[in-house]
Amino acid sequence: MESRLYPNLILEALKNVRYPGNGKNIVELGMVADDIRIDGNKVSFSINFDKPTDPFAKSVVKAAEVALKTYINESVEPTVSAVFAKPQQVESKLLPGVKNIIGVSSGKGGVGKSTVASNLAVALAREGYKVGLLDADIFGPSVPKMFGVEDEQVYMHEVNDRPLIIPLEKYGVKILSIGFLVDKNSAVLWRGGMASNALRQLIAEADWGELDYFLIDMPPGTSDIHLTLVQSLAITGVVVVTTPQEVALADARKGISMFVGDKVNVPVLGLVENMAWFTPEKHPDEKYYIFGREGGCKLAKEAGVPLLAQIPLVGSVCEGGDNGTPIALEADSITAHAFEHLAHEVIDAVDKRNNSLPPTQKVDVSKH
Repeated sequence: MESRLYPNLILEALKNVRYPGNGKNIVELGMVADDIRIDGNKVSFSINFDKPTDPFAKSVVKAAEVALKTYINESVEPTVSAVFAKPQQVESKLLPGVKNIIGVSSGKGGVGKSTVASNLAVALAREGYKVGLLDADIFGPSVPKMFGVEDEQVYMHEVNDRPLIIPLEKYGVKILSIGFLVDKNSAVLWRGGMASNALRQLIAEADWGELDYFLIDMPPGTSDIHLTLVQSLAITGVVVVTTPQEVALADARKGISMFVGDKVNVPVLGLVENMAWFTPEKHPDEKYYIFGREGGCKLAKEAGVPLLAQIPLVGSVCEGGDNGTPIALEADSITAHAFEHLAHEVIDAVDKRNNSLPPTQKVDVSKH
């Protein structure tokens, strides 16, 4: 008379099946799923494997079928399924100590994007925040000059057995730029892939530590570097810089549409109208709209994004950048006040964004 089948009998038989990877039996390892079904002599169940490439899956399934017939009865009809766990997306989170990542972008060159990024970083640091600034403008790095650190050397140290680049620190801002790694008097003739790899190194292999705001001075326009950044980092939001000129506004529109499009989907925190008017240093109440008037205001309204600040064109801004002393360091200048206002607006815009939207996801190009 054939013995009646029941789950524990099945499990006892399966204890004779050893997983070749470590020699332990599959019951002990918890590989037998809790889905044993018995219908007369028919037995079905699943065996769980950690990865779809498990080299022993087929042999273990075959051994389980043989074990039931050998240790219970030849008349047992087993159906054994291999179930593979989905591959874990193991990802060491880049910049784990950074709370907010802010891109500073422009549709075209020459609108003062790096000046805005540098002075915004200094203004945030003066407000007491921990700030980092990455000069991602691979082909025209200007942040080292603006901070007066062109001739500084960067060094490395070990953190948890990993050699990491130590960012320079000046005016309370941690700084890294490709400009530290190349000859400042030579043109950088890199293919896009080389530039992207260098940028990833400055992000992933640097000791940025804990930061409230990590600003990225992006290259003008749209390029491989932008794609590298949105694929590598979950950017909190971007600040788009323009001047009031029509040609600059047209390019700023493209820049905004790139970020808010379905493929990238990074929130635009707002627009900065740089060189909004010219003001003579000795006559701060006078305004001359030499590049057009209110163009940034109109674009912000049209695009449905906040106008974060209008920065006047004053001679001392250029002098400060050339001398390595950002104008935001000056307490009483009208431009310093404009950058202080911008810093407050960015803080508010980031808080509003974080309270109303889920965290930005890195771009997965495989989906597009």
